[in-house]
Amino acid sequence: MVFSDTDIHNALKAGTISVDPFDPEQVQPASLDLRLGKTFLVFTPHGQGAVDVKHPTEDLMDEVVIEGDHAFVLHPGEFVLGVTHEKVGLDDSVVGQLNGKSSLGRLGIIVHATAGFIDPGNTLRPTLELSNIGRLPVKLYPMMPIAQIAFTKLVTPSERPYGHASRNSKYFGAEGPEASKYHRNF
Repeated sequence: MVFSDTDIHNALKAGTISVDPFDPEQVQPASLDLRLGKTFLVFTPHGQGAVDVKHPTEDLMDEVVIEGDHAFVLHPGEFVLGVTHEKVGLDDSVVGQLNGKSSLGRLGIIVHATAGFIDPGNTLRPTLELSNIGRLPVKLYPMMPIAQIAFTKLVTPSERPYGHASRNSKYFGAEGPEASKYHRNF
């Protein structure tokens, strides 16, 4: 069952989901708008010939922080990591699905390449996998609506939610955009 606006408000009151900061104006008919944070990770290869998934990638990225009314310019073909302004929490009975905003999609902006699923039990500022598939650069401003999250109730709560001691929960509690930790699978 996907949460309606009424379900979202009820889940917030019950503590089934949390959103910080929460603005009731961001609640849509069956989702919640999330705003763009001000921190980005930008790939700068520094002479690297390829990404090796067996090794950390932090040294391939530089952090960029946008202050004030300035914009982050996302160029055609560029891929960067961003983060939402809101911190989203899910208990062990709810999953979240991050999706783009249709108006930005019409400009060629994609907010996630593959990682739009947020597991039950996680509390984090979701990392955005931003890319521009259009032909023109697009200015993105911190605090603008960038994505929406839909919440779905599980039939039964998860026995081992994200962050459980028996899991390799690489991004549990993330506060900012985080580079890939795929190398921890080896």
